[in-house]
Amino acid sequence: MNGKRSVLRLSLGQKRNLGGWLFISPFLLGFALFFLYPFAQSIIFSLSKLEIGKDGFTLSWIGMENYRYALRVHPTYVRDLTTNVLNTVKNVPLVLVFSFFAACLLNQDFKGRLLARVVFFLPVILSAGVLFRLEAMNYIMRISAIDPSAAGTGVSSMVVPFLQTIRLPDFFINYIMYAITIIPAVIRASGIQILVFLAGLQSVPPSLYEAADVEGATGWERFWMITLPMLSPLVLTNLVYTIIDSFTAGDNTLIDLIRSTIFSGGGYGASTAMAWIYFAVIGLILAISIGIVSRKVFYQQ
Repeated sequence: MNGKRSVLRLSLGQKRNLGGWLFISPFLLGFALFFLYPFAQSIIFSLSKLEIGKDGFTLSWIGMENYRYALRVHPTYVRDLTTNVLNTVKNVPLVLVFSFFAACLLNQDFKGRLLARVVFFLPVILSAGVLFRLEAMNYIMRISAIDPSAAGTGVSSMVVPFLQTIRLPDFFINYIMYAITIIPAVIRASGIQILVFLAGLQSVPPSLYEAADVEGATGWERFWMITLPMLSPLVLTNLVYTIIDSFTAGDNTLIDLIRSTIFSGGGYGASTAMAWIYFAVIGLILAISIGIVSRKVFYQQ
């Protein structure tokens, strides 16, 4: 009876918190049973030399030697890590902008809206391997990039002169041309984000738009004053998801390198050290991104 009374005496906020803990308890249990031990063991592996014998494996403590091997000895790890980070920095804004724009279009009332939504979500359902092969078509566009030594045909022959006439810096021109070459990859990576933004758009109270119309606000003002602030929490959510998805994509060459290091001389220790460095870099980028974007997030009370 006393236990039942203590539960009944909980405040509304405490009851909601208790319900939240109950909902995430399966995840916490699974994390403790299946993830926590390998997580701790991987740290030990990264600081040891692992040798496999007939009776199992033996560990020899070598300290930070595996990390030194990854950062100073391995011929391509640092280069591939840097390339991966730069590609993520370039790709994440493109995915977020495209998914937001697509969600705004799909939120409009037009014939065939349901079919259009299905088409945009198809890349999430279809086999990734098939879509990766389609990206080979980008080769034609890549060889006709802004590089003066490349051929002056293709998309760049039409787009680059126009961008140069409006006196855009070469940095922006190169970035725009890069965005054009990876359009299939951006579409493939935007399905979940479009779905999240679309759900957010449909949850914005219509009364806010009605009040803005009464005040004589334009569509542009409605977007900046209502739509974007109301969806800012979802922008942060999609930012985190897109960064993690970019770093763990199936075509990530760095992940393939970490796997192959196990059998190419580095062993389990070096491979695990590479994975931990990669994990630390991802965590740092996430922390910086969340710290910057969270300052502009508006939470409706």
